[in-house]
Amino acid sequence: MSTSGDLPVLHSLTELARLVEQHPDLYVRWSRGPEKDLRAARSRDDLTGTHMPGLSANPLHVEHWWEHRPVELWVARRLHDYSHLPREKGDGVRPWVLLGREKGRGPDNEPLVQEVEPLAWIDPKMIEEARAEVARQAGSWGPLRRGE
Repeated sequence: MSTSGDLPVLHSLTELARLVEQHPDLYVRWSRGPEKDLRAARSRDDLTGTHMPGLSANPLHVEHWWEHRPVELWVARRLHDYSHLPREKGDGVRPWVLLGREKGRGPDNEPLVQEVEPLAWIDPKMIEEARAEVARQAGSWGPLRRGE
């Protein structure tokens, strides 16, 4: 792990998997970063413009039904799920990892997180690693179309 500004940078799925194993309340958020996000500490619904009580984020905790599968594959899947957001939301949007407490759900059923503690940036190369890992599973996994 290296540092970028005040936050360390995670460089591999293995590093992120270790962090997930240590912290049950871990989330990934795709935005322009914690410095900007924590000023208001709330997200806005893109469709309606409604402000929501917390930051929208995606949980990284491993669900029990994942069973014996590797945590690295779980986090690859979770990163792959939203890797389209930088294209949709514009320059400067990138993933970062945070600890937080869920306070509700947004309109897409995403957790709304408060009491946020930023932990690390995710290196863009890790997104490519996640895409490659998901692609390797293609024989048993169906397609997930995210508008390449």
